[in-house]
Amino acid sequence: MDKKQPKKSANYYLKYSGMAFQLGATIAVGAFIGFKLDERMGNETQYFTALFVIIFASAGLYLVIKDLK
Repeated sequence: MDKKQPKKSANYYLKYSGMAFQLGATIAVGAFIGFKLDERMGNETQYFTALFVIIFASAGLYLVIKDLK
């Protein structure tokens, strides 16, 4: 048996967990910006929060897909 297998599995786990944190942080920043805009504008319905979460989630998914290639 050949025991010279590269330890790439740990690198994959770190890469993918980093992508998950990046996506989560991106969505959180979008939610925070939208929440602050809704608060500043005095909106009862969280329109800006929903809009910015969608925009930042799309941007985060784009970054994740770009990193997968």
